[in-house]
Amino acid sequence: MSKVFIIGGAGKIGRRLAAQLSTKGHIARPLFRHADQEASLLESGAEPIKGDLTALSISEMAALMNGSDVVVFTAGAGGKGGEEMTNAIDGKGLETAVAAAQQAGISRFLLVSAFPEAGRAKNLSPTFENYMRVKKLADVALVESGLDWVIIRPGTLTDEPGCGLVRSGLAIPYGSISRDDVAATLMAIIEQPAVNRVIIELTGGDVAVQDAVKKMAT
Repeated sequence: MSKVFIIGGAGKIGRRLAAQLSTKGHIARPLFRHADQEASLLESGAEPIKGDLTALSISEMAALMNGSDVVVFTAGAGGKGGEEMTNAIDGKGLETAVAAAQQAGISRFLLVSAFPEAGRAKNLSPTFENYMRVKKLADVALVESGLDWVIIRPGTLTDEPGCGLVRSGLAIPYGSISRDDVAATLMAIIEQPAVNRVIIELTGGDVAVQDAVKKMAT
């Protein structure tokens, strides 16, 4: 059993991960910001923790994380609030979370990042270019942290029901994937500590999640 602190716990992937963890006997500790988000997180079997990623100091975040075995960062501005919010959540927020994990003595850290080809060959706005830049810098910050990290770069996210089949690898063609299957992959990685210090590109595919994750073990 693992205690998993989920940053972005009230988001679409975070909620799915919390529910899936609970069904497998793990303790999900999703971070949420708004009071009206708590009830549904409790109903999923999670132990929600109230806090605002953009307002917490490193020491405050570390105190909330304390006692957890794994940190999963699924937070993202999602294009809302422009570059300022992207910088605050996807950039500074990740840096705060990494420093807090170090302070709390939590070595295992999973990050949901962005597929390198996201938005390529399209008319990209400066806001999206900033998003991709910030995501890459966040990846760098985690890799250089010395933690036992795993970075997941999913393709285009969909809300279709998960099928439990994915394609994963160090470099794969761009595609789409359901948020259910991203959450299932995160859970499988949590249960496979041998998957460590690797960047995994992820889309829908024809390999069972558990098998795909095992192949990524280092």
